[in-house]
Amino acid sequence: MIRFRRFALLPALLLAASAVIATSQVPPPPEAPAADAFGDPALVAAVRAAETAFAQTMADRDFDAFAAHIADDAIFVNGARPLNGKATILAEWRNYFADAEAPFSWRPETVVVLSSGQLAQTKGPVFAPDGNVVAEFRSTWRRDADGTWRVVFDDGACACRRAAPAEAAPAAAE
Repeated sequence: MIRFRRFALLPALLLAASAVIATSQVPPPPEAPAADAFGDPALVAAVRAAETAFAQTMADRDFDAFAAHIADDAIFVNGARPLNGKATILAEWRNYFADAEAPFSWRPETVVVLSSGQLAQTKGPVFAPDGNVVAEFRSTWRRDADGTWRVVFDDGACACRRAAPAEAAPAAAE
């Protein structure tokens, strides 16, 4: 009877040992690309470069280069009504390129990219010619099949002064 108990444990020990051996021979999964809270650093850099080049088109007064950054199905919401489609956007924005001097400028401060690497968002200040911040923009970028990033959504909002902690609204009466 004692012998039977000793051998009863043998199959369990062999099973455990084979599981350890089998799992030790499986190669580890490939390491995921390095990413931070903003997404893959290489993609973040590519989108930042695209947004910076997009902004430079305004400074350079290069309407054709501006147009090249916009997707055919883009929507801009910068005024009272959305501008739906590249042709509509360009018809409206052509006015901003009419004068020799740019009416405003912008730069990206925040760039985030989805883990899929297909969509990104940029955000930053919009400056008047005197350098004062007058608005904030948000652009959504989509990566085309050829790797080119193009704007699909753009929105601007008035840059409102943020209240300092001492100026914050008073707490509701209890």
